[in-house]
Amino acid sequence: MTFEQLKPQVESIISNNTSVDERLLLICELLEANVPYYNWVGFYFRNGNKEELKLGPYVGEHTDHTIIPFGKGICGQVAVSNQNFVVPDVSAQNNYIACSITVKAEIVVPVFVNGENVGQIDIDSNTPDPFTEADERFLEFVCEKVAGIL
Repeated sequence: MTFEQLKPQVESIISNNTSVDERLLLICELLEANVPYYNWVGFYFRNGNKEELKLGPYVGEHTDHTIIPFGKGICGQVAVSNQNFVVPDVSAQNNYIACSITVKAEIVVPVFVNGENVGQIDIDSNTPDPFTEADERFLEFVCEKVAGIL
């Protein structure tokens, strides 16, 4: 399924009357099921006023990384930089937090509410270098829609 085909499904999930966490989980499930190289899909959000991220809804292998300090790992770096981070080869990153030995690449895109970085979508892939600019634009769309329900 193409990103253009997924967009109306994301919008449909966002417009549901279920809880925010339920909708976020449905988005994770949709992306993981329909993009073959999205092997772990989850959301991290700022943990209150702390300089750390807290794991939200996700699908994929269990992770012990439920709290990530700002600046640590790819997610923690995005919390500080406020910019997308595409990692074609996680083994080449010296500030990478390994979640699974099968992960080869990662993409993280921030979620902004009123100009403030409140969280991010994090996607791990077991495929080396799978992410393109199309992934970035699509995930920016997803994050913009998610921001509307936070």
